[in-house]
Amino acid sequence: MSDTALQDPGGPIPSSGSALDYDVVIVGAGISGMYQLHKLRGLGFKVLVLEAGTGVGGTWYWNRYPGARFDSESYSYAYSFDPELLAAWNWSEHFAAQPETERYLNFVADKLDLRRDIRFSSRVAAAHYEDAGRAWTVTLDSGERYRCRFMITAIGPLSAPTMPRIPGIEDFKGQSFHTGLWPKEPVSFEGKRVAVVGTGATGVQTIQEVAKTAKTLTVFQRRPNWCAPLHNAKISPEEQPALKARYPEIFQRCRETFACFLHTPDPRSALEVSDTEREAFWERRYNEPGFGIWQGNFRDVMIDRTANRMLSDFVARKIRERVKDPKTAELLIPKDHGFGTRRVPLETKYYEVFNQPNVRLVDALSTPIERITPAGLETGEEAFEFDMIIYATGFDAITGSFDRIDIRGEGGKTLKERWKGGPETFLGMMVEGFPNMFMLVGPHTALGNIPRSIEYNVEWVADVMRHMRDRDITYATTTPEAVAGWTETVRKAGEGLLSNEVDSWMTGVNRNAGKTERILARYSGSAVAYRARCDAVAAAGYSEIRFD
Repeated sequence: MSDTALQDPGGPIPSSGSALDYDVVIVGAGISGMYQLHKLRGLGFKVLVLEAGTGVGGTWYWNRYPGARFDSESYSYAYSFDPELLAAWNWSEHFAAQPETERYLNFVADKLDLRRDIRFSSRVAAAHYEDAGRAWTVTLDSGERYRCRFMITAIGPLSAPTMPRIPGIEDFKGQSFHTGLWPKEPVSFEGKRVAVVGTGATGVQTIQEVAKTAKTLTVFQRRPNWCAPLHNAKISPEEQPALKARYPEIFQRCRETFACFLHTPDPRSALEVSDTEREAFWERRYNEPGFGIWQGNFRDVMIDRTANRMLSDFVARKIRERVKDPKTAELLIPKDHGFGTRRVPLETKYYEVFNQPNVRLVDALSTPIERITPAGLETGEEAFEFDMIIYATGFDAITGSFDRIDIRGEGGKTLKERWKGGPETFLGMMVEGFPNMFMLVGPHTALGNIPRSIEYNVEWVADVMRHMRDRDITYATTTPEAVAGWTETVRKAGEGLLSNEVDSWMTGVNRNAGKTERILARYSGSAVAYRARCDAVAAAGYSEIRFD
């Protein structure tokens, strides 16, 4: 594949002070880091990507747990920037599983020859800005250092796994795994007594698969989640040409919708239609593939308590229909939050798992796990013995991956200190006092269907860097006024949302990470409005960025 169209006549950025090893160091070789490398390399920058794993893929490299797969349609999740890549790859399912997604990202890395500028098995421990030299020194946990003008974080919002704060975790003598750090080697559940701790998105997907072969599966649930059917299906060879012909339409649709999914809210209120019409609408959404029941629902189900309660009651009825034991069904129905106010896991016969004789659900809220023992675990009421414990206990989301790196800006101030009361950014891509640092899919960017947001962020950052290089600019930071303005925009976008009244990773709460206070963790407005704001900044010559 030729990169001729991407080449830029300009050379590397000018240097000041002692020599730079690279123009740009990118932390992370997932979907965002890979595209940012390709984009900047095409503009003539000298780029190095540092990746902790042994291969590309980011989320889809680390999350190998059984059942891991897309809940966005595969063809809406792929890179859209290159027609040749789109034409050359055939997705086998509407919602691809992790092995296929990892193969796809390796295919992209091969086609674009990305690996020659990626250093694997290289975990970044620190990144310090040097005021005098206007450069970043990026240090690995091995002690090796790289000096660069720009540092770009491509570390993802869900990449810092957290273990539960339960005594004795190291004492267990059997096998134990965290879903976000799953081994490459096959793991068998055949004939084993297995515990799964947690029923978030990764827990739901894992439980579905483990239950198929485990001798016994015991699920420890602290807070149930609302789940909806995925309705996945294979894509036949005969369907491929028609699907590929629709790519322009698919990506245009993603550009137009609220969260870059193929689904977007219905303009009607749940309260303005008849009971019959409302019920029929929800039946259609519940029985169609993907996020329609969450992202394509009536416009007011995420802001109106009555509308949300009605939707929650509908989904609760579905759970009761699918789970045979009434007591188990009630345990699986959330009582502390409404449908869609936390991230909705999509499932395939998840609720039916609890009808199996080898599966048991334990309410870890009323009978908490007190300790892990060499043989299993203990609650206040019972001692359990297991051959394997799987911790589906999630991630220190959004800011957690930043907290694990010692990032210091001007004057040696740490990013963790800067964000002590919650993240403050400009457009989710810059932080005041941290010059020449850009974040891809950082706090306060449009999330939703993440690859669509990634591509926009990557291209916006590349345009800023080209702007700087063409004008011999070696310093860029945002202003306190720009940060305050964007923070206020983020705050207003979240006003009235029921989801911001709920403890979840989307509001920055993670008890496993010791984070119990809600923060302004994410931008809740539309992706369309987000891009319009960013485009306006660029059109005004980046006046809200201070250059020198």
